[in-house]
Order: sequence, then C-alpha cells, then structure tokens
Amino acid sequence: MLDKQISNNHFAVLIGFLRERQVFLEEIREGVRLPSKIISMLVCSSLFLAMYGAILGASHSWMQALSSAVKLPALYLITLLICLPALFFSNIIFGSKRSFAQHFALVLTAVSITSVLLFSFAPIALFFLITTNHYQFHIVINVAIFALTGIIAISSLYKAANLVLTQEEDELNKTRKKILKSWLFLYAFVGSQLGWTLRPFFGSPYSPFELFREREGNFYLSVIQAIGWIFGIRI
Repeated sequence: MLDKQISNNHFAVLIGFLRERQVFLEEIREGVRLPSKIISMLVCSSLFLAMYGAILGASHSWMQALSSAVKLPALYLITLLICLPALFFSNIIFGSKRSFAQHFALVLTAVSITSVLLFSFAPIALFFLITTNHYQFHIVINVAIFALTGIIAISSLYKAANLVLTQEEDELNKTRKKILKSWLFLYAFVGSQLGWTLRPFFGSPYSPFELFREREGNFYLSVIQAIGWIFGIRI
C-alpha cells in the first residue's frame, strides 16, 4: 500500500507539471520542493522511457527488449549529466543566481516531456512493430518519433529556461539566452551521438543479440542509409 501511495505521488507531481506548467516552473524558480520534483520526474520519465525502449528492442528478442528498456532511460539521463555542468557554470559566470538543483530540475522537465510523448506514441510504434517485419521501416518510423518528441521537448525547455533563469531584460540575460540556444544544439548533438554509442536499441533481425556494437560511422549516416533502403537505394 505504501509503495502504491509513493508511486501515485510521483505521477501526481508529473501530472501537476503537465497541467499547471507555469506554476510548476515558478516553483522551480523559487526553489520550492525541488528534491521531490526531481525524484518524481526521474522516476516517471525513467519508467516511460523504459516502456518505449522495450518496444524498440522487441523487434529482435526479449534480451534486446530488456537491454533497450535499460539503455533508453540511461541515454537521456547520461546526456543530461554530460551537458548540464556546461549550462550551469556558463550561467553562473554571467550572473545567474540559480542553484545546480534548479538547473537540474529545469532540464528534467524536458526529459519528462519527451518521456510522456514517447509513452503516448508507444501504441503507434507497437502497431507498426506487429504489422510489419521491415527492419529499416521500423527504424525510420521510430527515428521520426524521436525527432518530433525531441523538437517539442527542446522548444519547451527553451521557453521554461527563459522563465526560470532570466529576470529583467538586461545585457547579462541576453547573453544567457544566447548561451542557452547554443547549449540546446549541444544537448541535441551529444544525445544523438551518445545514442549511437549505446546502440543497438532495435537489434538487427539478421544478427545475434549484442549489448553494444563496435564504434563505427555515425547516427546521421545510419538514418540516411535506412531511408535509402526503404526506397531501394543502397548508400
């Protein structure tokens, strides 16, 4: 019963964020209940990402499904940990008074939005998994879903950061906004490359299960090759 109540509390925090985003962000700005917010977003986003990861890996085997269920949450959280210090210290240098916990909670809102969107797309991904056995098509559909959810999450993060990290329209705030834009590109690039490093998430049906693959090529070339396969073009 206690575990259920704790779980419900975590989801209540997430629902509160989705329904009352302005209030939630204002509380982050004021430093209100940051530990509970951070823990709840970590728990909920990890669960949602794990579910979607399991669907990705299910195209290969139960071992790949289990592996991807662990690696997909790890991808987003490790990317956050790699990139967050750059955002925090850059803002501190240019006059920000926000704590590391506030920065952490802020970026976690983007991860939470991504996880909720992926969870909402999970039935679609599962539908195509069941109704087609075309491996390259499966990759392209899911990459498109990741791209869409990523764009929405980054756009949301930019708006949230402007509320939490800035106050008046002075020169320092203008500088921090430029830093934020550059950091968002860095965040997306690091996430893409880390995802490539942690692959496979899908697992080729023509290959045995692998926990990790050798480092070769890059994420963007792989997507282009997958699209080429669909249209009968070998790249």
